[in-house]
This record gives sequence, structure tokens and C-alpha cells, in this order.
Amino acid sequence: MSAWDDATPYQSWRPQALVPATFRPPAAPRVYAVVNQKGGSGKTTTTVELASAWAAQGLRVRVIDADDQEAALSEWLLPQYPEGAQRRSLRSVFFDECTLLDATYPTAFENIDIVPSSMDLKRVEYDRPIGAEMALASALRQEAETHGGRSPYDVTLIDGAPSLGLVTVAALTAGDQVLVPLAVGGLDLKAMASLDRTITHVRAKTNPKLEVGAVFLTAWDRSGFARQLASRVTEDYPEAPLFPIRRSVRAAEAPIAEQPVRVWAPESTAVADYAQAAGILLPGEAK
Repeated sequence: MSAWDDATPYQSWRPQALVPATFRPPAAPRVYAVVNQKGGSGKTTTTVELASAWAAQGLRVRVIDADDQEAALSEWLLPQYPEGAQRRSLRSVFFDECTLLDATYPTAFENIDIVPSSMDLKRVEYDRPIGAEMALASALRQEAETHGGRSPYDVTLIDGAPSLGLVTVAALTAGDQVLVPLAVGGLDLKAMASLDRTITHVRAKTNPKLEVGAVFLTAWDRSGFARQLASRVTEDYPEAPLFPIRRSVRAAEAPIAEQPVRVWAPESTAVADYAQAAGILLPGEAK
């Protein structure tokens, strides 16, 4: 739908995606920064499920773990390291020790590769290598140049840290668009205000084309507050699609199983919600 039906009581609301009438899906390749400065917003789940949905559509997807907190993405989609070879990571890219492709590894899931991270990514914040804000953007540009001017991946998803530090700024600088997971809660709305200021700063300093590509209302339920939050977000970002992601217990089990929710619990409502979002944001050729 393209507008809320405010006349319907919230008790009768369905989890419908709101897609502005002006929205037109872009063409691949695309780079998305998945960012929210507050933890627990569903950021990594959003990264994994969009990646698996696009991979199922036939797109080649890379995820980049830009979160040094617990390297959750790297522990969820385990990189398949070649035996005996030196292991590279996103930190290696920031310190010019290798190319982005050198730090990219396959996962156990078809069409999904990963640039892993660990706690040593914190060194970027402490040592602040020269040009760190532009490191990811430069690495992506150099990679495209070596592949005839086009990225070898249809989609690159950068899973940012729950903070607005140097690595997150680098992710925003590299992104075509920001995807914002927003839990249905007041604290996340306050975090959104801080993120908006950072996006404005990045536009002015390092990435003038950056825009909010979509907002995901995670842990969505049928409530008056969810309705108020949705209305507020659409006022702040009228050009961005809004996707409710229904609360799912099975989705919370997937990281422990080291599988995307799509594989672990394909009947989960979250799988259907993220699949719909992926198909709207960047349609691919379904297998």
C-alpha cells in the first residue's frame, strides 16, 4: 500500500508494507549499510535475512561484518576459510593489508559470501588509519575497477555496529543507501534521531548521494504504539518504504543454529516479511 488507512482501528491492522507511490527499485549492483546505533534493533537479523532472500532470488550477495562488538554476523554465517591460508578480515582492509576481495570468503549458503570481523576491528577506532572514513568506499571502487567497472556482487550488505564510530561512518560513506532496522520502542526512536544527524553529516562530508532506502519495524506487533511509530517514520522519511517485521520466536533461534531463519525455520513470519521486502527493494530472478 502507499498510504496508511488511519480510519481502521489498530486492533484490525495487518502487517502491510508501505511503499511510497514515487518509489522505483534501483538496478543492481547496490551497496546497503544496515545501521542503527542502538543494540537489539534486529540489525544483524535484517542483514542475514535480506541476504538470504536475495540469494534465493538468484542474486550474488556479499555481507560485510562491520560490528566489532561480538562479531555476531561472523558467528552466524561462518566464513569457510581455505585450509592453511592466512585469514583476512575487515580490519585487514582498513589497514591496507589486502583487498576487499582477498578478505571475502564463502559461507555454507549458496550465493552468500562474507567479509568477517572479530574484536580486533576495534583497532580501527583506536589507531585511526589515514583515510579510514573512505576505506570501504575506496576498496569497493577498486574492486569494481578490476572487474570491468562493475562489482562482482549484485548486492553488498554492510552490517554496522550499534554505535556511530569511525567504522560506521565508513560504512555509510560506502553505501548507496541506509537500511534502518527500528525496534518498536521509544528508545529506538531516539536513536533514530542521532542516526539522522550522522547521515546528514556524512552527506555533507563524504557521501552526498546517501539516502535512507528503507526502514524495518522489527519485533512488530499490533499495538497503538507501533502505529504511532510507523506514522512518525513515514513523516520523517516519506520517500522510504516501511516494512513491518513480525515478532518471531523461531527467528531468535537461528543464530544459535548458525543458519539464516529462511533455512532454520522457513515457516517463520519473519521469512515471509523479509522476502517481501527484498523483492520490493531489489527484484531478482527467482530460482
